Amino acid sequence: MNAPQVPPSPSRRRFVQGLAAAGALAGVGGAWPRNAWAMGTAAQPGVLAGTRFDLAIGETPVDFTGRVVPAITVNGSLPAPVLRWREGDTVELRVANALPSGSVHGDTTSIHWHGIVLPAAMDGVPGLSFDGIRRGEAYLYRFQVRQGGTYWYHGHSAMQEQAGLYGALVIDPLAPEPFRYDRDYVVLLSDWTDMAPARLLARLKKMPSHDNLYQRTLGDFVQDARRGGWRAALADRGAWGRMRMTPTDLSDVNGNTYTFLMNGTTSLGNWTALFRTGEKVRLRFVNGSAMTHFDVRIPGLKMTVVAADGQYVHPVSVDEFRIAAAETFDVIVEPAGQDAFTIFAQDIGRTGWISGTLAVREGLRAPVPALDARPILTMADMGHDHGASSGSMPGMDHAAMGHDMSAMPGMQAHPASESGNPLVDMQTMMPKPRLEDPGIGLRDNGRVVLNYAMLRTLGGDPDGGDPTREVELHLTGHMERFSWSFDGKRFADADPLRFNYGERLRIVLVNDTMMTHPIHLHGMWSDLEDEAGGFHVRKHTIDMPPGTRRSYRVRADAPGRWAYHCHLLYHMETGMMREVRVEA
Repeated sequence: MNAPQVPPSPSRRRFVQGLAAAGALAGVGGAWPRNAWAMGTAAQPGVLAGTRFDLAIGETPVDFTGRVVPAITVNGSLPAPVLRWREGDTVELRVANALPSGSVHGDTTSIHWHGIVLPAAMDGVPGLSFDGIRRGEAYLYRFQVRQGGTYWYHGHSAMQEQAGLYGALVIDPLAPEPFRYDRDYVVLLSDWTDMAPARLLARLKKMPSHDNLYQRTLGDFVQDARRGGWRAALADRGAWGRMRMTPTDLSDVNGNTYTFLMNGTTSLGNWTALFRTGEKVRLRFVNGSAMTHFDVRIPGLKMTVVAADGQYVHPVSVDEFRIAAAETFDVIVEPAGQDAFTIFAQDIGRTGWISGTLAVREGLRAPVPALDARPILTMADMGHDHGASSGSMPGMDHAAMGHDMSAMPGMQAHPASESGNPLVDMQTMMPKPRLEDPGIGLRDNGRVVLNYAMLRTLGGDPDGGDPTREVELHLTGHMERFSWSFDGKRFADADPLRFNYGERLRIVLVNDTMMTHPIHLHGMWSDLEDEAGGFHVRKHTIDMPPGTRRSYRVRADAPGRWAYHCHLLYHMETGMMREVRVEA
């Protein structure tokens, strides 16, 4: 076991920088005329409410690390202002491109309204739904809001999402909500780097393991041998060696490159949400990061999860939850017994963290917990547990070696396009849904941790239709080449997926990689199924850990051309994306 890491105390310099960055975001547009809506500290992005919005996408200098660099901002704010809509209203959003000439972030921009059901022309994906917004021009988004809940919006051009183009959406529902609360806060988590996104992607292509500083050592091997025996330890190292992979590689970019933010400020800025004892506080968590899974907890407080991806769920009480990039979770907490509580989010690889505070007044802090021990992937995590106990790991790299493991009883079949494919370095042998698994690094940690099996949409299946067709797709990639795809075919080389308008189909995803991929289908809901094939929970983003096979239903009720992709930005950019065409 690796020893837990204690977060370092902030230096005076970093502390001042955190406060300065927080203060730079104060005073951004409008207020929502509702007592329950709370803003927190000045670092909370401004709220714009109503039906008509003017949003200007430009560049603003920021300093999160001691270096001033240009960020992509909306109306001068990072993150972008919270937009507050009402279900049933028709909203108009005039988005202007105010990027300066010669910007490293490009000259065309866009906004995608993540998880929002709308016409394809309003979805905001250049090349599919429209041409993008050129410098000096504007685009009018206009659509009826047909849902309520917590969502977000972000750029879909030139990797601008990484550079700051993201913000939260809060939609007030028509019907009364099935829970009560006294205060309401958005908690938007993100990852920041001073590097231009194109430069970071170039580094990933050249040195994909740059951020994986925690390679296993001889000491780790000796400890494993003492626990499980020399033969098992040697077999494990041999299996990983044949795959040319490392069990410590949980994220491509992590805290060794990123500075993590909460509502646009560092931990040193101490974003604070105020409460009075006895109040119920609603926290709308949004993961607006480019590449980071966060594990969130508030030591000393239970969190009651009441919504996932904007949809009400049967309330479930937990100590901690994992939130993938693009997911949202609404929780209710009842702080009491002390004046301050830490909102703590650590990344999946335990390389960094971001914290804020729940407090009775400004200026308070609570202790920040130590990072958990660094997780280590196992062959079982990869869907390769068959034969592991005997030390025999047949076909671990069978994609590269040309072995057809699907011919073995009980093994997962794979598309022919994966065989002998230089862009596929691994195939899972025995994938499982594992909906009850909280994920690598969260198992048996002494806390009650949320998993997908705990999430149940309130009211049951909103659609009710049974699938009439099944589409199976495999998530594929090559770690050393940093190339990602579906079925071994990158976006540029793949034909569109064609859905028939009105049909109900089942999508089956199989993760053939060692990475966790949050998969997002634009324009339509993804109704996750349980292991028996029954409806489970409605989401817009389905997280796919390594070695999993998960299925969900889709109603193809939105004609047009739609994006379908991994929401890890650099995975999408290097090929893990498809076009979906819904046609009559």
